[in-house]
Amino acid sequence: MKLLLDFFPILLFFIAYKLAGIYVATAVAIVAAALQVGWGWWRSRKVEKMHLATMGLLVVFGGMTLAFHDPIFVMWKPTLVNWLFALVFLGSHFIGGRTLIERTMSHAIDLPSAIWPRLNLLWVAFFFLSGAANLYVVYDYSGFYTAQQGLLAATGLAEIDLTTCAEAFHGALLAQCQDTQAREEVWVNFKLFGMLGLTIAFIIAQGLYLARHIRHSEEVTEV
Repeated sequence: MKLLLDFFPILLFFIAYKLAGIYVATAVAIVAAALQVGWGWWRSRKVEKMHLATMGLLVVFGGMTLAFHDPIFVMWKPTLVNWLFALVFLGSHFIGGRTLIERTMSHAIDLPSAIWPRLNLLWVAFFFLSGAANLYVVYDYSGFYTAQQGLLAATGLAEIDLTTCAEAFHGALLAQCQDTQAREEVWVNFKLFGMLGLTIAFIIAQGLYLARHIRHSEEVTEV
């Protein structure tokens, strides 16, 4: 349930993108993130730092996408969110007596003290690699950025709304605009399905790893 709540703004972004394009989707995601934070405050009178940080970066980079009419800013947001979390988790190795993952999960599971730092580093690696994977899709796998710059150069325009390809262009430029939009859609699909898949796969792998080390109550008593 919590995983679905965490992906709530991304899901609405995906739906809005399919209906109205990336600029409407970006505005919807900003509103959804604000609702997510507001819902958490209404239910428990506290806000999860993860949701607050995500909303802050979405407001800044989503706002830049809307202001400059350029999708690349909101495309960078998932990377910056993941790398911010990686930095925070890594910093907890040096600040405070316990790592962040131990402070978060120790009330629910009992692990040997040596396992917590390893688990925390696994989360650091996951966040870093997730952020890198997002950039790989934007710049390499989908080739969106290169296609976007080529389209801008070919048209001589400073900005283009890819939802208006059919109305704005014809011939070779229409085909180039539609190709750029298809590449943009690759990233949008990755943002929902790819990121969600990576997260689920990591959680499953973490569960298998923890199953080898969790200490049951009778084991603790014997010790």
